[in-house]
Amino acid sequence: MTDLPAPGRTRNAAATRQAILDAAHHRFAKEGYDGASLREIAAAAKVDAALVSRYFGSKEELFVEVLNCAPDSSDLFEGELGDFGTRVAAKILDDRDVDQGVEYLLIMLRSASSPAAAEPLRRSMRTHFHDPFAAYLGGPHADVRARLAGDLIMGVCMSQAISADHDLDEEGQANLRKRLALVLQAAVEP
Repeated sequence: MTDLPAPGRTRNAAATRQAILDAAHHRFAKEGYDGASLREIAAAAKVDAALVSRYFGSKEELFVEVLNCAPDSSDLFEGELGDFGTRVAAKILDDRDVDQGVEYLLIMLRSASSPAAAEPLRRSMRTHFHDPFAAYLGGPHADVRARLAGDLIMGVCMSQAISADHDLDEEGQANLRKRLALVLQAAVEP
């Protein structure tokens, strides 16, 4: 488990770095910050454990890098504020390719109780989601509205990943979409 190339194989630093990031992403999603070890991450990436430290420094720095690779949510902040609820409800309920986003939610949920992960999680949420969302919303109490709508979005995304509303018929899905749109719109209005 070293980064030394096998005969006929060339070393690729970018591929090694990405393999470590991918392995860390999966381990943090499965075990949370406290449960994932650098040795397990290295083993999953098929590299020597010393390489993880060489590429990323500490476990916390690796965790921060994983959080920085979160799926881009800026598309939520595009378009008119007046149709935010309708637009985002449709995106959440109709998007069947939610695995990557759900894995980041799992990383957050499974790491939330860790004192070592708390500040990196808060900083990541603030930097990558709440601050840009509040800037998009503007007006009075934008930070509170962004936090409320963000919490609703995260909760519904997690619920979708679990149940995907397989028990709702077409009419039930439409009703859910309509009600979610109303709730989200109310959350973002000044």
